Amino acid sequence: MSGDSEAAIRRLGVADAERYRAFRLTALRDSPSAFTSSHEEERDKPIAATVRRLAEAEHGPGALLGAFDEDGELVGTAGLRVPGRRQERHKATLFGMAVAPAAGGRGIGRALVARTLEVACEDGELRQVLLTVSEGNEAAIRLYTSCGFEVWGREPQAVVVNGQAVTKLHMVRMLGTHQSRTAISASMSASEKP
Repeated sequence: MSGDSEAAIRRLGVADAERYRAFRLTALRDSPSAFTSSHEEERDKPIAATVRRLAEAEHGPGALLGAFDEDGELVGTAGLRVPGRRQERHKATLFGMAVAPAAGGRGIGRALVARTLEVACEDGELRQVLLTVSEGNEAAIRLYTSCGFEVWGREPQAVVVNGQAVTKLHMVRMLGTHQSRTAISASMSASEKP
């Protein structure tokens, strides 16, 4: 993790349901075009849906990660979803990446991406990590590019937010067959912080 970041990153579990839900709803409300889910849809789901999501992530494969500041506040999240079908088991999706605006500029986003990639490498079967990012979200695109992700496709009108069509860029990061946690951290430390 970057020296600028004072956040501790750990896996989230069912005990984090209330604060994860609150953080996610705030992110969806404040940055609606950054996500596929809408604030209204997620707000209307019962807390049991959040508990289920966290229970699945807690037992893997995949994970939901949280970054916590020095006061124990949840200031960032990222998820890694691994498909269940055998012929897709080699790829995972990074999703739900968000950092609280007040915690921006401290390397928390980079640390979350690095830890997500480490979790992917620890899995042992994954060969690549995919994600989508809204076209025009230059800060996120710079972050993902600096972490080794490359654009492989562009989906026009991927989502429509408040009547506005949003194009999504599809990105991928290949995982080396012997890429270790140390190699991920070293390669990301060598990159400039966005």
